[in-house]
Amino acid sequence: MSVIEVNHLTKYYGKARGIIDVSLQVHEGEIFGFIGPNGAGKSTTIRLLLSLIHPTGGTATIFGKDCIRYGPELRREIGYLPSEVFYYERMKVIDLLKYSASFYDKDCTRRLHELSELMELELHRRIEDLSYGNKKKVGIVQGLLHGPKLLFLDEPTAGLDPLMQREFFQLIREENQRGVTVFFSSHILGEVQRMCNRVGIIKEGRMVEIADIQTLQQNNYKKVRVAADVLDVTRFGLPGVTNLEHNNGVVRFFYKGDINTVMRRIGEITVSDVTVEEPTLEEIFMHYYE
Repeated sequence: MSVIEVNHLTKYYGKARGIIDVSLQVHEGEIFGFIGPNGAGKSTTIRLLLSLIHPTGGTATIFGKDCIRYGPELRREIGYLPSEVFYYERMKVIDLLKYSASFYDKDCTRRLHELSELMELELHRRIEDLSYGNKKKVGIVQGLLHGPKLLFLDEPTAGLDPLMQREFFQLIREENQRGVTVFFSSHILGEVQRMCNRVGIIKEGRMVEIADIQTLQQNNYKKVRVAADVLDVTRFGLPGVTNLEHNNGVVRFFYKGDINTVMRRIGEITVSDVTVEEPTLEEIFMHYYE
């Protein structure tokens, strides 16, 4: 079942491009990674799905309901952590969180305190006295305290120290294991590779790829390293070979195609070492952007 379904979604800000013809599906219970550099259209897509802004064209549904028409109703089942968090500065943390909880038809008190303890939040400090990282922690608690079925995370770890990032990722995994669907937007590719089942790559407002991470790695190029005492580099000038380098008796290159073709070439020489590796998500990403 698709929790999110987007078809040809487009947004222009006047003549400026937001996103163009974006189509994607997010399945129930998955952690979907949405990656691209700053300005690619990640936040615009999320704001459209939350009906915080309206599209120029196309459609989007969440839980089978139109995002714009049923926005207020849908947001009761959604948690959202924006990339930038802004609050009423004079309020205490506990008062802000209780105010947030009051929007939902359920008692969020227990969950509010569980999450605050996990995030090491000082509930009786004023918002204006908090560091950027601690304000981000308030946002995490605020986004989860009502037990949402769908969670939007927009660059969620900015401002968190490494230990708190680890706690945060563990928290998101636990939420996901309870059945929460997660839409995870980030430009930090290691995070996405570690957390997500599938990934969508957006470039200049358009989707360029959607696939599960394992398939992306397998169907993309391989990293090959060959070490030998005598090496004729021209032997590896095959179709599908890119980034060919030769240093100190070692040849390195990327290869996309039938790996047996390369292995036959390697088998014709005496080698001291051979490694064939899957690319990282970061290398795949750069391949789409270069």
